[in-house]
Amino acid sequence: MKRQAGAAKAPRIVDAQAQSEGFRANRAARRNVLVEDYVELIADLLAEGMEARQVDIAARLGVSQPTVAKMLARLANEGLVTQKPYRGVFLTEAGASLAMDVRRRHRIVESFLAALGISTENVRIDAEGIEHYASEETLAAFERALDAGLQSFMADGVTQGG
Repeated sequence: MKRQAGAAKAPRIVDAQAQSEGFRANRAARRNVLVEDYVELIADLLAEGMEARQVDIAARLGVSQPTVAKMLARLANEGLVTQKPYRGVFLTEAGASLAMDVRRRHRIVESFLAALGISTENVRIDAEGIEHYASEETLAAFERALDAGLQSFMADGVTQGG
C-alpha cells in the first residue's frame, strides 16, 4: 500500500509510559495463565461427573504429578481449591467463579476465531492462549462483531472471492 504524499509518519515506538503499561499487563496475564488453566480444567472435570485427581490433571495438562501437586498447593493457599484425601480436588466459591469467567472468555475467543473461518484444531489451540491475554474491551468487541453477524460477513466475503 502506497503512502499518500505529505501523510504524517506514525511514530515507530510509543512513549515509555504507554509501552510499559502493555508489558505490565502482559506479565500480569502470564502470571495468571497457569492458575486459570488449572481451575478451568478442574471445573471441566467436575462438570463431566469425574473426579479432579492429580493423576487426571497431570495427564490432561501434560505435566508431572509433582508439578500438579505444587500448583494445587498454590491454588489451595490462594483459596481457589480444597483437597480431600482420597477424593481429589474441589473448587471453592472463588475458584468456581474464576473458572466461570475463564470459560466465558474461552467461549468468546473460540466463537470469534471460528467465525473468522479458523480451523477447528487451531481454534482450540489458539483460544487456549488468547483467552488469558485479551482485555475485557477486546472481548466485548469480539462479542459485538459476533452479534453483528461476523460469521455471515466472513462467509459472504469468502464466497464473493474476498
